[in-house]
Amino acid sequence: MKLSGDFQDTIVALATPPGVGAIGVIRLSGNEAIKIADKIFTSKKLSPQESHTAHFGHISPPQPPPKGGLKEVIDEVVVTIYKAPKSYTGENTVEISGHGSPYILGKIIEVCIAAGARLAKPGEFTQRAFLNGKLDLAQAEAVADLIAANNKAAQQTALNQLRGGFSNDLKLLRGELINFAALIELELDFSDEDVEFADRDKFRALISNLKFQISTLLNSFKLGNAIKNGISVAIIGKPNAGKSTLLNALLNEERAIVSDIAGTTRDTIEETLNINGVLFRLIDTAGIRDHSNDHIENLGIERSKQNAEKADIIIHLVDLTDKEDYEFDWLRSYESKTITVFNKADLVNEISDATSQPPRLFLSAKKREGIELVKQALYDKAIGKEINTESTIVTNARHHQALQKIMESIEAIEAGMANNLSGDLLTIDIRRALHFLGEITGQVEVDRDILGTIFGKFCIGK
Repeated sequence: MKLSGDFQDTIVALATPPGVGAIGVIRLSGNEAIKIADKIFTSKKLSPQESHTAHFGHISPPQPPPKGGLKEVIDEVVVTIYKAPKSYTGENTVEISGHGSPYILGKIIEVCIAAGARLAKPGEFTQRAFLNGKLDLAQAEAVADLIAANNKAAQQTALNQLRGGFSNDLKLLRGELINFAALIELELDFSDEDVEFADRDKFRALISNLKFQISTLLNSFKLGNAIKNGISVAIIGKPNAGKSTLLNALLNEERAIVSDIAGTTRDTIEETLNINGVLFRLIDTAGIRDHSNDHIENLGIERSKQNAEKADIIIHLVDLTDKEDYEFDWLRSYESKTITVFNKADLVNEISDATSQPPRLFLSAKKREGIELVKQALYDKAIGKEINTESTIVTNARHHQALQKIMESIEAIEAGMANNLSGDLLTIDIRRALHFLGEITGQVEVDRDILGTIFGKFCIGK
């Protein structure tokens, strides 16, 4: 894809996080990157040097010093050069590693701009990598996911997509459709001779296979979304059921205040827990009871119900020492996402339904007995199996929407085949499926506003 407009010039940005550190890295990219670096790197000429080499020296302003004065030295740095096309962006690229003072790094960026660069926009380095064919669009989006990964599963999934796992799957599907579309187009060219180049039985098998594979990718989105964004878990129950104690036990720290006084937890407390590489967002809610004279407590109870309704999983904590009915009528609508856990098992002499089917979950949150069983139940409810991060898992909402459009097109092709539609009508839906397959990876022209939205979510130096 050819660069145009703003993408013709040379950009500069801080590539490491802002703030004080031992080292900060500033990145230049563009046709003039090495020439600009030559204007401010005073120790040697960089243009004649080999690509992928590092050079120690000083950074100074591009303008000459005052008459009779000495050239100002901003910092001692290591400059690494990457010559096109063997760089991340596919352009000439220079990375300046300097001391991690925000003042010094800011001054180096200033002199780069004075020498002819401009400040990069968010995600512009990766956008250039995409436009120069170094990454496809799905891989470029995986870069952002990798930077934002906050657990092992998210990191491994993003890394697999960055390496081209998802893209390769889509390219295979697209290639098969293109081959068949070409044969149907050929039939249209010879329509007067009533010939059939495309074997309809093979096409039916292809469509069936495509439908299965797209369905698998669509179904993986629930898991992918959980891996990427985490799984919300609302802990609900009556006052004094031990919700805050359970939260503390799951986190293995005293995060929530624990008291025998009913209504101690009046607002929600949110914390994160990593179980087998998957992030769970635990929400400790106010105790739920039918009546309270405390207005603030009633507000907390209402918020508890709202959090439970919005949560991906509900832990319904039941106090075994409470002889009253523990069920909430409104909770029955959310039975499929609810895990019922019976607490204070250490205070009960005999548990009569321990062998019930399915087995009930008993624990003592106070003594932290049975906590691992609760963690396993959460993981099983959310994931249900060991995550295979080497397989393709869809984590991006844009990809999911495009896959839904592809599935609609495939179903339309399938219906058309069943009704013996002519080739010219079938090609309409084939082209639509090809368009959305290509839109995911950027193999078709993607709207500039869509690109702006995608890359605008990146940090400036990436």
